Amino acid sequence: MHQLTWQKSSSSTGGEGECVELANGPADHVHLQESDRPTEIATVAPGALHRLLRALKADGAPTRRG
Repeated sequence: MHQLTWQKSSSSTGGEGECVELANGPADHVHLQESDRPTEIATVAPGALHRLLRALKADGAPTRRG
């Protein structure tokens, strides 16, 4: 895997081990990781991530702001 540049989610609290990070990858994929588990990376297509986030927001899932 090539070097990824991680960006913290604006919804992350900034505390230890509570950050969701995203990175763009090759072949139009998005990579996700939790900062306390940097070796565990989920890779998804942007459209799938968009649908997941839209469904979570529509369901009224709670979000945290830091």
